[in-house]
Amino acid sequence: MTTRIDRLTQQRLEKLERLRGRGIDAYPRRYHRTHTTQQAIDLLTQIEAGQFPEEEREEASKVSVAGRIMARRLMGKSAFVDIRDGSGKIQLLFQSIDKFDEDQQLLFKDLDTGDIIGAEGNLLRTKTGEPTVWVGDFALLAKSLQPLPEKWHGLVDIDLRYRQRYLDLISNPETKQLFETRSRIIAAIRQFLNGRGFIEVETPVLQPEAGGALARPFITHHHALDRDLYLRIALELHLKRLIIGGFDKVYELGRAFRNEGIDATHNPEFTMLESYEAYADYNDVMRMVEEMVFAVAQQVLGTDQVKFGENTISLRPPWQRLNLREAVIKYAGIDYDQFTDRDALAARMLALKMEVDPKKDRGRLIDDLLSTFVEPNLVQPTFLVDYPIEMSPLAKTRPDNDRVVERFEGFAGGLELANAFTELNDPLEQRRRFFQQQRERGAEGEEEEKIDEDFLLAMEYGMPPTGGLGVGIDRLVMLLTGQPSIREVVLFPQLKEKA
Repeated sequence: MTTRIDRLTQQRLEKLERLRGRGIDAYPRRYHRTHTTQQAIDLLTQIEAGQFPEEEREEASKVSVAGRIMARRLMGKSAFVDIRDGSGKIQLLFQSIDKFDEDQQLLFKDLDTGDIIGAEGNLLRTKTGEPTVWVGDFALLAKSLQPLPEKWHGLVDIDLRYRQRYLDLISNPETKQLFETRSRIIAAIRQFLNGRGFIEVETPVLQPEAGGALARPFITHHHALDRDLYLRIALELHLKRLIIGGFDKVYELGRAFRNEGIDATHNPEFTMLESYEAYADYNDVMRMVEEMVFAVAQQVLGTDQVKFGENTISLRPPWQRLNLREAVIKYAGIDYDQFTDRDALAARMLALKMEVDPKKDRGRLIDDLLSTFVEPNLVQPTFLVDYPIEMSPLAKTRPDNDRVVERFEGFAGGLELANAFTELNDPLEQRRRFFQQQRERGAEGEEEEKIDEDFLLAMEYGMPPTGGLGVGIDRLVMLLTGQPSIREVVLFPQLKEKA
């Protein structure tokens, strides 16, 4: 059965054939545009403000603009057409279409919403105050063969917005503005770190071992080397190699990949900031994080107050510091220090009617308590500090307690934003912890994580005291733009296959 969309597409194909039959190139190689739509509007404002002498105004008002047709309104023999480019929207006035030559009249009849056109003419402002180009000449730059979604459909159909992001960007200017804001956030982070003497670097995405975090990796095969490689799950181990090699401050903004679930805060590929600073500890990193987020918000948003859900969140330092153990006691009602082995803690959680995954060790059960009971209550910016050693095999223990490591996680709006350590730099202790973690995972029936022997060798050459940081950029963008889902801030999120 032929659908309405099929009929509209067929009509556009017929128009394309007519255009070609008249010798019109529907997809020309270039177009000379003198102004973006926003530049044209700014120029009109300058002319109206008297910034040009009277005798120069008409010539100064001549512009050539280009963009996608978003709307057409016929008014007798004339027509108004709205076009949009990367900077905004402007109205075109086709005054008395029958006064154009025959070729242009036929071309105008074959234009559709969604087509990209160029137009030359003089700027004016209509009686309703609308900036407008009075068109003297125009050209087709790209014929659209698919009709744009109806406005209400484009705004409501979330699945369509994610699967065909280009339609979302065409139909919803606020989506484009969101991703422009994301770009400015990332640029501001770079500016902040560069200003502190950090050097941006790039490390391998394909790695012989997937290390630096506890996560299931994606595996691929390199045919020339005839070996399996892993898409990195973290940036950490190569950045630490650079600290060992003599870079005192390094960072990387890059993609990481984890072969795990998809939900409102997780996407299989995501953007991470990781930074490492020699001769610093987790207190130094804590201060840097709160100062960085505050500075980025001020620079990009012009405020340190952000609206997230029903809450207004202040990003102004200092952020609250809260001991992890005390937070779990407060919100979950369990003191995990009283349950020093995995089975005892699991039994206590079961007694409280909680679900317990039999494959998870003590550290990951504590992480479940954190994510289930504590995180949702951390609305205002908060650092949870001092974690059990089982949760952090890459962190240095506290001098007063060898069962607790110097680690913090940063939260706001119930989102985990940052994770940081005073990095373990004892190569023998690091080896011991890696092997202990490997044994525990094997005992739980999970695939044992391969140990990065080259990283351990590098550590044996000596790594200075170091403060390390990881920030989830997608979640930070969610917070700063008030978006409830990671899919809103990732241009092309992973989705289930469409039935």
